[in-house]
Amino acid sequence: MSAPDTSRTVVTADVAIVGAGPAGLAAATQLGNAHGRQALVLDREHRAGGIPRHCDHPGYGIRDMHTFIGGPAYAERLVRQAKSAGADIMTNAMVTAVHPDGALDVTSPAGLLRIESRALVLATGARERARPARMIPGDRPSGVYTTGQLQNIVHLHHGRVGRRAVVVGGELVSWSAVMTLKHAGCRTVLMTTPYPSPESYAAFTIPGKALFRLPIATRTRVVRIIGRGNLEAVEIENLDTGAREIVECDTVVFTGDWIPDHELARTAGIALDPGTKGPLVDTALRTSRPGVFAAGNVLHPVDTADIAALDGTFVADRVAAFLDAGEVIDPGAAAVRILAAPPFRWVSPGLLRAGDPAPPRRRLLLWTDQLVRFPKVTVSQRGRVVATTLLPWAASPGRVFRVPWSIMDAVDPALGPVTVGLANAPRPDATRNAVGEFIPSRCS
Repeated sequence: MSAPDTSRTVVTADVAIVGAGPAGLAAATQLGNAHGRQALVLDREHRAGGIPRHCDHPGYGIRDMHTFIGGPAYAERLVRQAKSAGADIMTNAMVTAVHPDGALDVTSPAGLLRIESRALVLATGARERARPARMIPGDRPSGVYTTGQLQNIVHLHHGRVGRRAVVVGGELVSWSAVMTLKHAGCRTVLMTTPYPSPESYAAFTIPGKALFRLPIATRTRVVRIIGRGNLEAVEIENLDTGAREIVECDTVVFTGDWIPDHELARTAGIALDPGTKGPLVDTALRTSRPGVFAAGNVLHPVDTADIAALDGTFVADRVAAFLDAGEVIDPGAAAVRILAAPPFRWVSPGLLRAGDPAPPRRRLLLWTDQLVRFPKVTVSQRGRVVATTLLPWAASPGRVFRVPWSIMDAVDPALGPVTVGLANAPRPDATRNAVGEFIPSRCS
């Protein structure tokens, strides 16, 4: 138990939630409407709503609200629902520490606060790795962004960017960047991805290529940024041939390559999953700290906003059960690890405990580094395959791969760690020659 800080104003709440994005707001709504619990939601931004606030295109709310609206409207609806459920939303509130007893140190316009609650939910989301984290050499000019930075400039601050852009990545968020660039009057001249095919769904890629007249360079990477004061060009390398091409542009957007915003969990000593880099949780989304839960993209980068919101609804029910029953569980006891075998990079949740509920939406979530169109998923214990299922949807890089939780029915937690793999994964070099030719693109 940490000593109280008398310089801070103490605020108490049933449940404290860090992060006012879809997961945090949906959790607050469910806690109020279904369980009569008032949540205090803290967010460092000046407005609640999370990333959807500056994603000014439709496609939000499909699974959770059964609608099809733009990001800002979706964010506003989440905020309204949380407030109607009795949640108190505190913006411009920076959480600087999580104490062993779950109390939070907060810096806010109201001064230094100490938030004391009976349960804590971490819903801090994820972020894209910027150019420095990707270790791309070259000059340091202006005109280099992540998708979040781009959308913030264009949609929130109505700023301007360049005229010709290269988008790095072929994920769903990459097409969001292309649409934002078009909104700002900037033409995307090339999309580049290291994979043999774009990571996004064909339903986005095929019409996107036609609508934006956009060439996609597969099996390529950016190896150099060129331009002293302003961006002038990027150098692209073909991963199969080693050939390089200079692409003239004044804007480059690094998309995807997500990492959880896990700093609070890490500094608090909460166990992290080496694969996801987010808090290690069980199927009830409990972390290694009793009374501390986590939900949304802080757990596994990265899923859509509506899935994050459904995670929030799910975790609210688990938090309410914890509060109502006075549940005292050592999250590290009697739990076995769920591990990912290549080509899977990670699996979530990462802990299995007998008697616990199935995870959100009864899905096991994985991330693959190779495309397998009809994946044959295996579950093994002690070197023996205990379950297999052939799925009709692809395991594709750049997006979450979902496996029905029923595959875990054959698992016996008493037998120790569980490994999830693919029986029909290609050899690591099997796709190197089955790629489209490098598509050079010049601004003219």
